[in-house]
Amino acid sequence: MTFENYSYTVVDRFLKYVGYDTQSDDNSTTVPSTEKQLVLLKELVKELEEFGLEDVVMAETGEVYATLPANTTKENIPTIGFLAHVDTAPANSGKDVKPIIHEKPEGEKIVLPKDNQVIDLTEWEDWKTFKDKTLITSDGSTLLGGDDKAGVAEIMDALNYFKQHPEVKHGTIRIAFTPDEEIGRGTDHFDVKKFNATFAYTVDGGQPGDAGVDNFSADKVTITFKGKDIHPGYAKGILINSQKIAATFIDSLPKEKMSPETTEGREPFVHVISINGTVEETTLTMINRAFTQEELDNFRTFLNDLAKEACDAYPGSSYDLEAKVQYKNMAEILKQHQQGVDYITEAMLRIGIQPNIKPTRGGTDGASLSYEGLPCPNIFAGERNFHAKTEFVVVEDLQLAVQNIVEIAKLWEENA
Repeated sequence: MTFENYSYTVVDRFLKYVGYDTQSDDNSTTVPSTEKQLVLLKELVKELEEFGLEDVVMAETGEVYATLPANTTKENIPTIGFLAHVDTAPANSGKDVKPIIHEKPEGEKIVLPKDNQVIDLTEWEDWKTFKDKTLITSDGSTLLGGDDKAGVAEIMDALNYFKQHPEVKHGTIRIAFTPDEEIGRGTDHFDVKKFNATFAYTVDGGQPGDAGVDNFSADKVTITFKGKDIHPGYAKGILINSQKIAATFIDSLPKEKMSPETTEGREPFVHVISINGTVEETTLTMINRAFTQEELDNFRTFLNDLAKEACDAYPGSSYDLEAKVQYKNMAEILKQHQQGVDYITEAMLRIGIQPNIKPTRGGTDGASLSYEGLPCPNIFAGERNFHAKTEFVVVEDLQLAVQNIVEIAKLWEENA
């Protein structure tokens, strides 16, 4: 059975889902971080039940679980899973998204009507093929929400395909939709035991051909510089401005290496993402990214040395440095489960895609889940320009992602 005569639902689902404001909030202490995520999650529960899936449930913490039962007579087929997250990034608003459909766009750029946003298509190697395809963008005032509502829509359409084509055999398939992935809490309350799968895939990657089987390991680093405040009119020889210490520290960071804007491939980086303070106390938040634990450990030492040097320049000051592991490189786990990884490339070849497996300069829920006992690489969802107001998806990529999910499921059944 091919997809030649299949009526895809992925675009309609995607356009529906991006209408839900599901932005997560890193400053929130609630679970999930924003209640509005639950609105879409409840809608997905309803749709899964309408499909006739079994064990459909939403946990108190927001995770949605469901089961598509096996339809094959083969025995001992491993249960596999597909996951996607519903939240959008805090970086840009996901409220009142107004999708625009661009059929067969001409030229090298798409000018969006709001906020002076311009999409430079030439940044993508396959941009010349866009003239024969259909692109979806926002109006420029918000992000689009492809990350990861594209993955949500693709999983739902793959389920629709299986329901429409019972002759296509598969084993038991577990589904999960999660909140708060964008703020690093997507797996905090995920119940791996309850999910009960042997292997899973997050549908949260980039363009066709991409797959994440080797990702950054990540630390979140908080450095608090402490000075001394007093009335500025009587401050000589007494006042110590913690903000100046923080500025000294930032200025000491390498300017031509070790930052996001100067690295690529497997090169690691340190990155200041926020600064907040007063004369008395200033806190820097940083993220460290590297492909090996040794590099991360070296970064911790490196930043500690720089913080000490900054304080030494301001006698009487002090600092605290705290480093917290966010996620680890899934490669160490996945190399023990090569079969499930091999199916990624085999499935793509089946649907006419040339695999382009390369280091992922980021992380997904799958990285954490892999270390919790659920090997979980990341497969493409067609997302481009993640987190930006220039985010877009290609309709044909969404459809290929649906095919990819179906083929992976078929491979697990065929090779059982």
